[in-house]
Amino acid sequence: MAKEKTPITPAVRQLRAEKVEFIDHLYAYEEKGGTAVSARELGVDEHCVIKTLIMEDEAKNPLIILMHGDLQVSTKELARIIGVKQITPCMPETAQKHSGYQVGGTSPFGTRRQMPVYLEETVAGLETIYINGGKRGYLVAMAPSELVRVLKPVPVHVGIH
Repeated sequence: MAKEKTPITPAVRQLRAEKVEFIDHLYAYEEKGGTAVSARELGVDEHCVIKTLIMEDEAKNPLIILMHGDLQVSTKELARIIGVKQITPCMPETAQKHSGYQVGGTSPFGTRRQMPVYLEETVAGLETIYINGGKRGYLVAMAPSELVRVLKPVPVHVGIH
């Protein structure tokens, strides 16, 4: 089978512009499969697969939270940390409008709209992370230090089991 070419997404364009070293991982996307499916398909620990979640505060200001695939976000704790009343996940169509990506293919890189980025602090301690490259069924592997360098996220501790 011929090696599939790197999809050219806004995320890939930003990664290349920022000279980030990354490795492509294309896999068979499954609707509603989430990080469990991508981890299984790539043969990696789900904890190393980082999900990109688009959320908003009570004033509808969007933000990105990057979380380990096997954890959930404590929206109550995130709201407390950033000093707002409430944080809620965006509806898929709203998330798509903010990010420019289809849900299931959302990358924190190359988003349509600039948004504050929050990172579960333990992600930075991983050796390699697998994060969406801007298309369903496409992850990129990179050093978390590169994500931190490019996105300059605010580290937070809001992951729960």
